Amino acid sequence: MGMSVGESRGASIAEMNVVPLIDILLVLLIIFMVITPLIPKGLEASVPQPSIDGPVTPIGGTIVVQVLADAKTDKAVLKINNEGATWDSLGARMDQIFKERAEKVAFVKRDSDVMFTDVARAIDIMRGAGIDKVGLITAKLEAGK
Repeated sequence: MGMSVGESRGASIAEMNVVPLIDILLVLLIIFMVITPLIPKGLEASVPQPSIDGPVTPIGGTIVVQVLADAKTDKAVLKINNEGATWDSLGARMDQIFKERAEKVAFVKRDSDVMFTDVARAIDIMRGAGIDKVGLITAKLEAGK
């Protein structure tokens, strides 16, 4: 802070020096401008649009991977279009299904009792198998709302 000193005998007025404050603000502005492009992005996800007629059902080429809860073992069970699958065979099965397809889009549907880590594991395996877009099917979407 600075203070003006003069010859007047009266009370002096304190004046604040704002130059250091402006310097600090400019440095912070530059730091945030440099950091902003480095913020990581998430995965792109597609959500199927509900049909007017009723619930979403797998049509022809649509692949739906279901992550279901097994009450006996408390582990997640996989199904690909209502066919049984295992965690070990999911990647190879996805490779086989999408080998000759031009559009590599699949959907994941989970049971309400399944932990999200199992869903993330399924999405990771599917992305590793070369699927470009992975969409999520929710309960509201399936009900047609």
